[in-house]
This record gives sequence, structure tokens and C-alpha cells, in this order.
Amino acid sequence: QLQLVESGGGLVQAGGSLRLSCAASKSIFSINAMGWYRQAPGKQRELVAVITSGGSTNYADSVKGRFTISRDNAKKTVYLQMNSLKPEDTAIYYCAGDLVMYGSRWYPTLNTSWGQGTKVTVSS
Repeated sequence: QLQLVESGGGLVQAGGSLRLSCAASKSIFSINAMGWYRQAPGKQRELVAVITSGGSTNYADSVKGRFTISRDNAKKTVYLQMNSLKPEDTAIYYCAGDLVMYGSRWYPTLNTSWGQGTKVTVSS
């Protein structure tokens, strides 16, 4: 079972930056796709960014041009660089391992591993 641990969350002013890290308990080299989700208070969890084993990336429209997802297979870590943060980015951010694509969208399955989440608060 893949275990994931997120870190890097915190309090930042609007316009600032944070880098989230997701450390895996074992190799992520063969995992097809890993992603970052977020859940704001009172809202459903939403997919923020995905990166495939080949390095292809996909972003939610709300974060395009501001967030960058990357993966370092040697370090078994996935990153989310968040720039130009806005108050509406405030949420708990979760790392997800092993997503699948149906049609043109990515989804978690029963085999998807989740981290415990890291809180990001952006003040105005």
C-alpha cells in the first residue's frame, strides 16, 4: 500500500508563493498518474493538477498559469509550486497516487492512495 505524506502548507498573503511536497513510501516510477486535490470549507474536493509517469501535466482552469506540478521519481516526491496565490486558493490540499483517465478527465479509484492533507491559508 502506497503511503503519502504532504508538507509545505501554511499561511501566506495574497500574491505570495508556497511549495507543497508529497513524499511517497515507495517508488512512484510506475504509477501512471499522481495529482493534487483541494477541498475548501463547505465545498467538494476538486482536482487541481495531475502529472503522468511520462511527465504530462493537466491543471484546473482556476490555477493554470499559477501552479506547477512536478515529480522527482528518485526522491519519490511530487511537488506543487503555487504562485500568485489568491484567497480563494485557501483549502486543505491532498496528494493522490494512482489516478485513472476516463474520457478526458482524471478520477480516483478504490486503488488510489491519499495523504492526510496540508492546510493552505491565503490572507487578503
